[in-house]
Amino acid sequence: MPPTPPSIRITLNGDPRDVATPSPDGPTIAALIVEAGLLGKRVAVEVNGDVVPRAEHGVKRLRDGDAVEMVTFVGGGEVSGEDPLRVGNHVFTSRLLVGTGKYASNAQMVAALEASGTEVVTVALRRVDMARKAGPNVLDALGDRWTLLPNTAGCYTADDAVRTCRLARELALSDLVKLEVLADPETLLPEPFETLAALKTLVAEGFTVLAYTNDDPVVARRLEDAGAAAVMPLGSPIGSGLGILNPRNIETILARAKVPILVDAGVGTASDVAIAMELGIDGVLLNTAIAKARDPIRMAGAMRDACTAGRNAFLAGRMPKGQASASSPATGAITKGPGS
Repeated sequence: MPPTPPSIRITLNGDPRDVATPSPDGPTIAALIVEAGLLGKRVAVEVNGDVVPRAEHGVKRLRDGDAVEMVTFVGGGEVSGEDPLRVGNHVFTSRLLVGTGKYASNAQMVAALEASGTEVVTVALRRVDMARKAGPNVLDALGDRWTLLPNTAGCYTADDAVRTCRLARELALSDLVKLEVLADPETLLPEPFETLAALKTLVAEGFTVLAYTNDDPVVARRLEDAGAAAVMPLGSPIGSGLGILNPRNIETILARAKVPILVDAGVGTASDVAIAMELGIDGVLLNTAIAKARDPIRMAGAMRDACTAGRNAFLAGRMPKGQASASSPATGAITKGPGS
């Protein structure tokens, strides 16, 4: 019987794991990926708090006691090409951004994304499920058809959000991230101070940040001043479906902004998207309103149409509000007016 090769003990995604090390220098990250059954899968790796670039997976050696995180993405309306949405150096013809969470299946998710006409999909970062190993995940379903917008969902501190974005950049191979730092798991409302602190770090590291926040015009201005490529005030709390609760606040944010403003969270149905777009915002990000509709694919199409209609209505310019005014001329009428 051949001798058992020596091994080291690491912590992988929070659990202790013994890894064979035929080389006295220790196993490489690439060897760990193969051992975990993840060869060919898109994963990002962090060792002792530092992200290891993909190009270094074959040379970076692991040591006894190392803490390793291996993560991947999980599932967390169209206008004319002459009216693009520009976020930093990124340009999109669709102004509807759609999430990938809460669908009944990956197949339903893909069909809904296709019906929505979106180009940008949000994905959340989670540890690789080591028990499933090479099983399908959301990246397998998405392929290369959409631009990934990693978000920091589930983060409650600036440090966690920054760490998540660093791993996400390694996975998505892009600088584009949605920054979301929450105050608590009950209200899911934004934590403005932690969001601002994380934003400053991410901007300094070259990220293109779409910053999720509340509908406070002062906070929105602070985020823009700190370098946000886009500011994303909520319409109402995440997953509530309550629509745009404070349109006047959104209008105030718009009037002062020099970067794109996208409403994020709280949209419940297509009319909410149209209302948001008619205010003049640059786009809408939503998820639950499609995924939890009775017919998600039909609702996705409705959201696409509402985004287009709302944008066109804003560009056309609505009539002034005022008193009743007949649309037909009074001159030449064959009828007599009241009291004549």
